[in-house]
Amino acid sequence: MKTDFLVIGSGIAGLTYALKISRKYPDKKVLIMTKAAADETNTKYAQGGVAVVNDLENDSFEKHIEDTLIAGDGLCNKNVVSIVVKEGPDRVRELIEWGAQFDKEKDGDYKLGKEGGHSEFRIIHHKDITGWEMERALLEAVGRQPNIEINKHSFVIDIITQHHLGYLVTKASPDIECYGVYVLNLETNRIETILAGITLLATGGNGQVYRTTTNPAIATGDGVAMVYRAKGRIENMEFIQFHPTALYEPGLKGQAFLITEAVRGDGGILRNKDGEAFMARYDSRLDLAPRDIVARAIDSEMKRTGTEHVWLDCRHFSKEKFTEHFPNIYQKCLSIGIDIAVSMIPVAPAAHYSCGGIKTDEWGRTSITNLYACGECSSTGLHGANRLASNSLLEAMVFAHRCFIDVSEKASLMQTANGVPEWNAQGTAEPKEMILITQSLKELQLVMSDYVGIVRNTVRLERALKRLDLLFGETEALYQSTSLSTALLELRNLITIGYLIVKGASFRKESRGLHFDTDYPEKSEIVQNIVL
Repeated sequence: MKTDFLVIGSGIAGLTYALKISRKYPDKKVLIMTKAAADETNTKYAQGGVAVVNDLENDSFEKHIEDTLIAGDGLCNKNVVSIVVKEGPDRVRELIEWGAQFDKEKDGDYKLGKEGGHSEFRIIHHKDITGWEMERALLEAVGRQPNIEINKHSFVIDIITQHHLGYLVTKASPDIECYGVYVLNLETNRIETILAGITLLATGGNGQVYRTTTNPAIATGDGVAMVYRAKGRIENMEFIQFHPTALYEPGLKGQAFLITEAVRGDGGILRNKDGEAFMARYDSRLDLAPRDIVARAIDSEMKRTGTEHVWLDCRHFSKEKFTEHFPNIYQKCLSIGIDIAVSMIPVAPAAHYSCGGIKTDEWGRTSITNLYACGECSSTGLHGANRLASNSLLEAMVFAHRCFIDVSEKASLMQTANGVPEWNAQGTAEPKEMILITQSLKELQLVMSDYVGIVRNTVRLERALKRLDLLFGETEALYQSTSLSTALLELRNLITIGYLIVKGASFRKESRGLHFDTDYPEKSEIVQNIVL
């Protein structure tokens, strides 16, 4: 199959880009590929909202930029931060024109929330399901474009480069080119070759590398793993953001329900098992300190008191206002027997967001020609060592637009490759025991959670690397000898993600932002990005 523009992923980044490029070139074909349903994305589960300056009387671009730089702990690209903050309002206005609805005050102004690390109220939201609303509006807009096709249940295996044409490709190769992708069609179970003039990766995050995460089951780092295998540049993977307040449910593994930071922005108070509001001992900003600080504080309290969670106290809230702003959180808590007006909410940190990823420039270009990346799978320089709350949806929209602008200038020069070989599955057979895959995934998640979590050290990282090496060897042997499946492909990608996180953490001999190493508790005087 050939297409003009190929988009991998159907979250806010991929859909925004696809919508723009399809309108610019109504005579060209835009193909979106997603491995699940079109709306099953990380975007869908974003609760809090979008951080954007729209009240210039009380807020300013300079304040938002400074808040982002402080959270990023010295590793943000200042120019990129300025670009995202200043271009953000136009992108939000576009989304509203496409049909997205955000909560308003009675006078018609948008309701503004405040979250950790923000100096002003600037978070626009749609109750506590902002991502769901943005995804809905974008999918409806995309559905009205006749030149966009969405292929659901299509698992992209690898990026096609000169390597597949028989040439030697290494990290040192200066001119690696992307010709398209190999895809496992999950409905026919056949492997297809998709050739494209331009390919955009918008594959989301990798939270499933950990035992407990706020991410859905699809967040397996596929795009990052593919680019690494294709010898592209990956950056700052050690900076994994753990959301401080995921709902604690005993025995739960996998996707945890998120208690948005906006709850603390509205006055929620973190307390330990003794009822103490403990954040005063860790930071002067209390419960609204940046996420890395709050998550480490909770982790410290849990270890100090021997508990598996702390409490989020919302009992002083107006029940009417809470249910209006956070209806889904209220109903979820009620479903497990927690009435927020009477009882505190048990919360614990969970893997939430990857601040590193595929290294891009200011236009979303990767180190591989004709390959772009935006959204959580990318590392643009915005987040640095720690993402400021609610900056991710903004970044996705801004960089989707910038990818569109850059691609538009090259569209007349696009060509699709010839002579690309079909996928060779000779010599493979159906796996005899699925437990070889499922057990390896459990081992991986256990290793990453226990050794490469909120707090790390040299011994833990060395142990993690040894175990990852073993898992890698076993899984590659399976990959070479058995027919492909979603479970095997995701395991393979997650092992690569785990390796990249561990290697990045091992190279960073300091504590900065989301990376805290007890052997190197201070910041280094040398500020550097770890590129793999």
